[in-house]
Amino acid sequence: MNNAELNALKEEYVAFGAATPTTEFADRAENAELWDADGQRWIDFAGGIGVLNLGHRHPKIVDAVRAQLDKVMHTSAAVISYAPYVQLCQKLCQLAPVRGPRRKAMLVNTGAEALENAIKIARAATGRTGIVTFDGAFHGRTMMTLAMTGKVLPYKNDFGPMPGDVFRAPYPNPIHGVSEEASLKALRTLFKTDIAPHRTAAIVIEPVQGEGGFYIASPAYLKALRELCDEHGILLIVDEVQSGFARTGKLFALEHSGIEADLLTTAKSLANGMPLSAVVGNAEVMDGSGPNSLGGTYSGNPLSCAAALAVIEVIEEENILERSAALGDKLADRFAAWEKRFEQVGHARNLGAMAAFELLDSNGNPDPALTGAVCAKARDHGLILLSCGFYGNTIRILVPITVEDSVLEEGLNVIEGALEALC
Repeated sequence: MNNAELNALKEEYVAFGAATPTTEFADRAENAELWDADGQRWIDFAGGIGVLNLGHRHPKIVDAVRAQLDKVMHTSAAVISYAPYVQLCQKLCQLAPVRGPRRKAMLVNTGAEALENAIKIARAATGRTGIVTFDGAFHGRTMMTLAMTGKVLPYKNDFGPMPGDVFRAPYPNPIHGVSEEASLKALRTLFKTDIAPHRTAAIVIEPVQGEGGFYIASPAYLKALRELCDEHGILLIVDEVQSGFARTGKLFALEHSGIEADLLTTAKSLANGMPLSAVVGNAEVMDGSGPNSLGGTYSGNPLSCAAALAVIEVIEEENILERSAALGDKLADRFAAWEKRFEQVGHARNLGAMAAFELLDSNGNPDPALTGAVCAKARDHGLILLSCGFYGNTIRILVPITVEDSVLEEGLNVIEGALEALC
C-alpha cells in the first residue's frame, strides 16, 4: 500500500488523539535513514524521539532479537522468568549511578511505566506520599505521570483532575529567568507552603529536560538538590528516559554531575527500538514494597531484554560514548555558526549529542511559529526534525549517534537551507 492508501485508513480508523499529523508511512529504515511507502528517502533527526541512539536496525541488535525469538518470545516474568531479564538487571545495577553498596532493578515497558513504578517504590520505601517535580518536566502520559508533567498542552488539557500530592517547582533555567538559587529557594518555600518535607517521598528531576526543551541542570545544582534531599530524608529520583544510554556522552547524563540517585529510570534507547524500561535503585529502597507488587504482563519481555543486552555491548565495542561527545562537538560548532549568521537563532546548548537551539523573534522572545515553519520546511526537503520546549521554540537534534558523516552533513545543510529561506 502507498502513503495515500494508508493515510485513508488512518483517517478512518485511528483515533484523532493518537494519529500523527504527517501523511507519510515508514516502510523500511537503516541507521539514520528511512524510506516511506512511496519510496521517498528521509533523513531521521528524530530517532524515534530519542529511541534510536544506535540507529535503525543495528545489525547486532537485530541478530540478538532474532536469536531470542528462536528460544522464548514471551512467558511473562511474573509467571516464569528467563535469563535475559536477570542478566539485564545485573548489567543495569553495575552501570547506573545509583547509591548504595547493593542495587536492584525491575523492568517494565515504557518510560511512563518506569516513572509510575519509581513513585510506587518511593512511597512504599519512605511511608510518605508527596512528590515534587519541575516546570517543563515531561514524565509520561499515564495519569500519575501527567500529574508530574509540567506542561498542559498537548498532554493534560483534555483529561480532567490529576492525581494529588504532586507539587511543582521552577526548573533552573537562566535563559528564561530562573537562576539555580531561585529554583532552590522555591523548593524550600514549597516545603513551607504546600508540602512539608517529612511528607515528601521524592523529588523527581530530568538532568536534561527532554520535551521541556533540552535545558541542562548544572552539576552544582544537582549536587545542591542531592544535599537538600539528604537533609530531609527525601529520595532523589532521576528521570533518564530521554537523556540516558549514551545520548549525552556518558551512559547516563547524571554521571556528568558526580552524584548518585536513589532511584533512576531509563527507557527509549535502552533497547534501541524494542519496548523496554527500567527502574534501578538502592536495594533497600527497591525492596520496600511487598511480593508481586511490581511488574506487568509484558514487563521485561525476552526480546526487549535481548536487545538491551546487545545495546550495552555495542556501546562498549563501538566507542559510542566517545562518538556521542564528538557528535555533540560537531553540532555545537554548527549551531555557533548559525547564531552568528541568523539573528533569530539563539541559546544553543548541548550535553554531548543531546543538542538544541532556539528560534527568537526580533525582541528576543520565543518564536514558536518560526520554529514550526523551519521544521515544516525541513520536512519538505526530506528531513525529519522535531521541536520541543515550554514555549515550543526549541529545535532538538536526536539523530542516531551512529549517523554517517555524509548523512549528518546533508541533514544539517537542510536545516541551514530552511533558516536561509525563513530568517
